[in-house]
This record gives sequence, structure tokens and C-alpha cells, in this order.
Amino acid sequence: MARLDRGSVPGAACDSDVPAIEVRGLSFAYPGAAAPVHEGLDWSVPQGAFALLVGGTGSGKSTLLSLLKPEIAPAGELAGELRVLGEDVADMDVRASAERVGYVFQDPENQIVCETVWHEMAFGLENLGVSRDEMRRRVAETSYFFGLEDWLHRDTDTLSGGRKQLLSLAAVLALRPRVLLLDEPTSQLDPVAEKNFLHALFRVNRELGCTVVVATHQPRPMLEYATCAYRIEGGRVREVADLASLGGREELLASDACQSAPGAAPGAAAIREGWFRYDRAAGWVLRGLDVAFSAGAVHAIVGGNGCGKSTMLSVLAKTAKLQRGRMMRGAASAALLPQNPKALLVAETVRDELMEWASTCGYDEAAAQEQAARLGLASLEARHPYDLSGGQRQLLALAKLLLIGPELLLLDEPTKGLDLASRRIIARALRDHAKAGGAVVMATHDLDFAEQVSDDVAMMFDGEIACMEPPADFFVDNVFYRA
Repeated sequence: MARLDRGSVPGAACDSDVPAIEVRGLSFAYPGAAAPVHEGLDWSVPQGAFALLVGGTGSGKSTLLSLLKPEIAPAGELAGELRVLGEDVADMDVRASAERVGYVFQDPENQIVCETVWHEMAFGLENLGVSRDEMRRRVAETSYFFGLEDWLHRDTDTLSGGRKQLLSLAAVLALRPRVLLLDEPTSQLDPVAEKNFLHALFRVNRELGCTVVVATHQPRPMLEYATCAYRIEGGRVREVADLASLGGREELLASDACQSAPGAAPGAAAIREGWFRYDRAAGWVLRGLDVAFSAGAVHAIVGGNGCGKSTMLSVLAKTAKLQRGRMMRGAASAALLPQNPKALLVAETVRDELMEWASTCGYDEAAAQEQAARLGLASLEARHPYDLSGGQRQLLALAKLLLIGPELLLLDEPTKGLDLASRRIIARALRDHAKAGGAVVMATHDLDFAEQVSDDVAMMFDGEIACMEPPADFFVDNVFYRA
């Protein structure tokens, strides 16, 4: 694959001193918001950088990056200048935007639109009117670069989460942008897939000369690749002077917070000899799964993308039914937080979301307000849920589930897109739920969270539980899954 040098993009800035990204006096406010997300923000990223953008949940990282890509920029009141490679973003047409700025979303499901890998790779090129011969050449060389040849003709819905994220990156790079923006790209990847993805991103930066900017709450795995980092706070951006300062491991809970509930712990749910597949022609996702979860505890499930974690949660939630075996639930009620919290968000405001189930589940507005305050949502009640950050939507969806008080709380990647403060809030909420006698079962790639919050950690592999141990025992001898 050819290096993306400055002559490869028509009209691109020729002067290497011109910043890849230059933002001056940016102010932005969502419609109806009480305060702007950004006010007088200045930011500059040099060409060729591998830059990290860090900041708290709701600090405006995703908003800032999306404003640099006209096709996905949010609606709102905008003032100031945004330039990419010297060109004003406001003046970019679709082609110019595609050739200058690539964007990889947090969730590949929000980006992949075609049925096969080949068509997904070609989709953007087709929309730009690239000739068939040029399209085939770009797909071929990009596939070689990322090692996609063996699954080029696979259906996209059969790919693991790691491969879907790699496909999203490859499809964007086929357009040959000179600046690549990524929003929490590894938040849904297992540790091995994360390492592979970051190495691919490193090659894009170093070998292809593409400027890379990653918005992340988990900078530690990226520090060996990063050349600079910026912190966004209070609507402003400042450069982080010491990259090593981003690599510390933070405590999520007080030392006594992980004590299990006293007394007996009856079974909340169990699966015995469980077999499940989504299609008769497809392979089994669960293969004789045997597992039991007790009340009064937090159970963490880890394992590679595609090993069956989410499917197991669906079976426990009764949204999927085993073809063989039995699922038994001692818990009288259950609720599932899916990977994409938008599936639970249907109202026009945060307040309306919190009150959606009040009449049927027997809680009042005071209880809703109390839950909003506990999860850091009190100041957001008038906002539209889709105007919130990904992390804030995650907290809102969890708040809705906690309000109905399920005995069995099922969570699929609950800390996805969350900063340290928000992860602490969720950690406390889950421990409180367990101490009150509830059961929590969470599928997660957040190993720090699993180690510090759970009572036991189970490794899933090929549709079965390979082991289930207390966190101290699980992590001490594990080669790949280390917190």
C-alpha cells in the first residue's frame, strides 16, 4: 500500500509545517443545552502525530472529533475555525472530506453497512465514483496491508468484534485519508484483539504517514505508540506534558467495598448443558455451557470477541432460548443492559427516559431524581439522550434499569466509553446492588474493573466456561488476561 504522502491527495497542503488539525476559537452548543460544550477552544495537532485525546465522560471529545468530519457533525450553534491540512472544514465537499479525514466509530455496528467484507471495503469508493479498476486495486492493497484476504468474502455479521473493528479501519483507509480520527476504538475489544488493532493503527501512522488522533478513556495500552496527548477539560484543550502520567492504575473502590453480602447466597441463575446457535446452518455459539451465578455477588465474564459472552447474557435474560439444555432462574426479575445503550433510549429528554417505566414499576419522580444524582446525570435532565456522550448514554441506560430494581442485573460491557469517575460510580452501584441481595453478571473486557469489582471472574472460551475463580487467583497466573 502506497505511503499517504502529501502528493497523494489532490489539493492537500504541501507544507509539512501546516498542522494536520487546527482549531481556533471554537464554541459549540447543542440545541436547547444550558451551556456550550466548547467555548473559545484552541487546538493544534502536527502532521504525522499519533495523538491521544483524553478527558472525562461528557467533556466533549466525541463532539470535537465529529465537528472535524462534516458528514457526521452534530447539529447546534457553532462558531470559530476548524481546519484540516490547511482547509476550512466548512468548505469541504464529500470528496474532500473523504480524502482528508477518516473517522472510525466506537461501535463498528454503527459503521458497517454492507453484507460482505468485500462490499464494505468498496462501499465508500463506490460512493465517490472511483473507477472499477482503481477500486479493485485499492481494495486489494488495503486487504493485503491488513491481512484480510482470507475473509474478504465472508458475511460481515459472522465476524468477531475485533475483526469488525479492523474492517471498519480498513474500509476507511481504502479512501486514503491523511488524517484518521478514532472514537474509543478499542472499548469493545478483548485484550488480544486490542493489541492487534493498536499494532495495525501504529503501522498506519508510521508506514503510511497518516496522522492518527484517538479519543480514549483508556490511554495506557496506547502509550507505547503515542507521540503526544491532549486533555480536554472545561471546554478547553491543553497538551499533556508527561505521557507517562497517563499510564497509572487507579483504584475504583474503597478497600471494604468488595465485601460480599453476609449470609446464604441462593442461586440467582444457572445454565446446564446449554447449547445455542443463531441459525441451523451456523456453528454452535454455546457448546454444553455449565455455569451458575449466586445472589449477593458480582460475577465477571471475560474472554475473546465471539466466544459467547453476549449470547449467554441473552439466554439469562430470556431474549434467546437454548436449543438444548436448561436455563434456570431463581431471581424473580431480570434486566439486561446491552452493548449499545441506544436500544433502551426512546424518549425526548433524560427526565422522560428515567420516568418511562414509573407507572408500571412503581417508582416516583423523587426516586428517579435520586438515581440520576447517584449516576451523575442530575444536570442533564433536559438534554436529548442522543445529544449525550456515549458514556453518559451508558449511565442513563443503567439508571433506567436500576430504577426497576431487578434481582438479576445483566450487563454487556458496562464501562464502555466511561472515564475513571464514571467507572467508580458504576462500581459502587454494582456493589450496592449485590449487597442488597441482587446478582450482577457482567460481560467485560475491562480487566481492571473485573479485578476490583467482581467476586469471581469466569473465562469463556468456545461457548463454554474454561475456569471461574476469585479475581486474585484468576489474574495471578493468567498470561494474556492481566489487569
